[in-house]
Amino acid sequence: METKMKLCVVFGGISSEHEVSLLSATSVLTNLDREHYDIVMLGITKAGRWLRYTGDVAALRTGEWEKDKAHLASAFLSPDPTIHGIVTLKDGTAVTERVDAVFPVLHGKGGEDGTIQGLLEMAQIPYVGCGVLGSAVCMDKIIADLVMDAAGIARCEWDYILAGDEADFDALEARLATKLGYPIFVKPANAGSSVGITKAHDKAALKAAIELALQHDDRVLFERFVDAHEVECAVCGNRVVTSTLPGEILASKEFYDYEDKYLAGTSRVAIPAQLSEEKLLEVQAAAVRAYKTLCCTGLARADFFVERGTGKVLLNEINTLPGFTDISMYPKLMMDTGLTYAALLDRLIALALERKEAAHG
Repeated sequence: METKMKLCVVFGGISSEHEVSLLSATSVLTNLDREHYDIVMLGITKAGRWLRYTGDVAALRTGEWEKDKAHLASAFLSPDPTIHGIVTLKDGTAVTERVDAVFPVLHGKGGEDGTIQGLLEMAQIPYVGCGVLGSAVCMDKIIADLVMDAAGIARCEWDYILAGDEADFDALEARLATKLGYPIFVKPANAGSSVGITKAHDKAALKAAIELALQHDDRVLFERFVDAHEVECAVCGNRVVTSTLPGEILASKEFYDYEDKYLAGTSRVAIPAQLSEEKLLEVQAAAVRAYKTLCCTGLARADFFVERGTGKVLLNEINTLPGFTDISMYPKLMMDTGLTYAALLDRLIALALERKEAAHG
């Protein structure tokens, strides 16, 4: 009889993408093969409290899991490699539980920025997804852009400010209007799922957009608007890296925002993207190059613009823990290659084990 792998799935988190994590984790937990995995669920509340959860997976989607006192216990991942897992606090005692691997289904700050990855490195536990450096670099859009510029990876014109730089708004606006032109996309440096992002069409909208972005981060990114096909590749691998052909987002709104991604469900996708075969292959190759350049391992989604008229392929960003909901592009793209959702999860977990073995040889 096969010995089950003990897999800890971490969900929730302190970021503005907490609810998206719950949706992604619901899909992951529903599709993991229970014949192969002994699953431990570890949730993080918005306040940062860690809880071992033994209740119904369906309660994650609504957030009701946090209220299920009968199935909750304070717990945390220990950085101590001799524990190699979870410490649960119950009835005044600490109970340790060894796990074989961790699947951090966490989006945004605290889960996708290298912090939990650092904890897992200290614990010497294999984990799904990018390592500390790749996670941190890709999460910070400004740092990622600086690396891409240095590596000669094409992207749209951009600029940034630190909190406080907006004090002389007139000078800033004049600089951005000259360099980028309207409309201008305004983004927090560290955020995902289009949280805090605005497409500013004029000076007044730009000021409001900066104020909104600064609510999410103390550094703000500005990007030139690109009239383009918005396409995405699902990339995976460690030393050997492969990418799907790109799929295309056919947004139902002015841009592909949080509501369009997760709430309205009105966007459509085209797989493969509505591009020539030559252009599809160009984007695919660019995705692998960007993934390697930005130190990614395990998995990532590479987002591109293919500019209308010029055909230029411009990297938008690398997302190191893309959405895993039922309507998310990463699983859709991978399943289009013939994988089932469950087989995709198996592959990602296998890559986590492979990287750990390679690192500790």
